[in-house]
Amino acid sequence: MSTSNKIPVHEPDLGEEEVEAVIAALRRGEISGSFGTALPEFEERFAAYCGCKYGVAVTSGTTALHLAVAAAGIGAGDEVLMSASTNIATALAAYHNGAVAVPVDSETVTWNLDPDRIEDLITPRTRAIIPVHIFGHPCDMDRIMGIARKHNIIVIEDCAESHGATWRGRMTGSFGDMACFSFYANKIITTGEGGMVVTSDARLVERLRLLRNLGFIKPRFYHEVPAYNFRMTGMQAALGLAQLAKIDRFIADKRRVAATYNERLGNIPGLQLPAELPEARNVYWMYALVVKPDFGRTRDELAQILAQQGIETRTFFCPMNMQPFLRGQVGFRDVACPVAEKIWTSGFYLPSANQLGEAEIARVCEVIAAARR
Repeated sequence: MSTSNKIPVHEPDLGEEEVEAVIAALRRGEISGSFGTALPEFEERFAAYCGCKYGVAVTSGTTALHLAVAAAGIGAGDEVLMSASTNIATALAAYHNGAVAVPVDSETVTWNLDPDRIEDLITPRTRAIIPVHIFGHPCDMDRIMGIARKHNIIVIEDCAESHGATWRGRMTGSFGDMACFSFYANKIITTGEGGMVVTSDARLVERLRLLRNLGFIKPRFYHEVPAYNFRMTGMQAALGLAQLAKIDRFIADKRRVAATYNERLGNIPGLQLPAELPEARNVYWMYALVVKPDFGRTRDELAQILAQQGIETRTFFCPMNMQPFLRGQVGFRDVACPVAEKIWTSGFYLPSANQLGEAEIARVCEVIAAARR
């Protein structure tokens, strides 16, 4: 961790192995996403880790979502159901493909999308569901997949925050038709920027690869589809391989940090701590909590007190039903999302770096305990 008095929300966990892997890729000339060994190896190994047959590495988690929606053939006039509480990237995947994002409100325990609300939102225009495994806790994928199959709807998992999380012993990313991961600097493993779509569908992977790489076919420079340049570089893939080799340790560190927070915050009234359902393994990408009225201070007041002590926090996500540009889109559906709206104003996450020590966690918790009224 940082040696200053500040405790950041996150710091990348990088070692000499990552430095050496990137330098080796440079020496092999793997500076693009068009050739070399690191990229296909990273795709193969990460997909296998997730329990999938294929991986398609891209420039970010955002472009992974964009690519998956495009590969599914979703476009103008279509609707995509998705978690109301999520990073805006999830909605952008629909928006930039001409589709309409339809928010599904959160449930109160894990803050994931509420499966009970899905079927009431399905219309003849519904083409896909994008469940987001928020903060590292998996959604109820058995119920979601059952609903999707009943209505012949595509499922694209948003796993940006859930590398290694499991539902009933099965990895997130292995349930849907496709799944999208982010390797941004604050994710469980990182390539700096970067992402990946995983799937076990041979038809979809060919479409993903075609759209990722400018739609190149034979003859070269003859293009039948308007595609994208979303290629990850070989240098990033080399970094990802070094990180992937450490993922079990990273997840163990995340769970240690969460367990320590749970122990120290569990007896403080007025806080809703992150859940871990019996069917789930939560990887606690970030240690998130909700500040309830009986804490005696608002979330914003508590965040300000922590900031004054050099302790960073981040709020929950603004719900998709409140996003101005989505509300202005033709076809927007004004879906009530009271739970997502409530946690947006009352939830935040605490410093959650792998390297966070017991003394630093104790300091955070002591400030929180002292702030209660």
